[in-house]
Amino acid sequence: MNPDPVVPRPQPASVRDLFISFTLLALQGFGGVQAIVQMELVERKRWLSREEFIEDWAVAQIMPGPNVVNLSMMIGNRYFGLAGAMAALAGMLTIPLLIILLLALVYAQFGDHPGVTGALRGMSAVTAGLIIASGLRLFPALKSNPVGLTICVLLCALCFVGVALLHLPLAYVLLGLGSIACTLAYQRLGK
Repeated sequence: MNPDPVVPRPQPASVRDLFISFTLLALQGFGGVQAIVQMELVERKRWLSREEFIEDWAVAQIMPGPNVVNLSMMIGNRYFGLAGAMAALAGMLTIPLLIILLLALVYAQFGDHPGVTGALRGMSAVTAGLIIASGLRLFPALKSNPVGLTICVLLCALCFVGVALLHLPLAYVLLGLGSIACTLAYQRLGK
């Protein structure tokens, strides 16, 4: 019996495709695009598997700068080298930058209006919901995590307690819990 041939995964057709895809991706988010990025790159375009997305997202988070910009450059580099990384970066930043500059001019004029304040408050609630939905969608991938599902959930709970309840600085909580998680993963992968 012959094994099934490996079906090639879809990938960006060109540097231009990368630029347009990341421009459209950037334009979908307000206050953060992590939930949308996962849906677009893993489920819709299928440029990454769920596990690859989690690994790349983890690396993007520890790099300096915005996570999604780091991820876009990593993906662009993977497919088209430096030109791909620059095209993905330009796609993530060019049009959104122009829109933000325009919105800043409008906000300077109308920022104190109650309607504007209420709209921004509502957008932050929607963003929180999108992030929670993305986390729940990625939760099944923790089953293959070397640390194990139970410890991952425990670390998430400790992070919530440290930041939300004890009001510890996020950087310290992530540094402490991240060190523990990395040490545990290293020990389990080394066996």
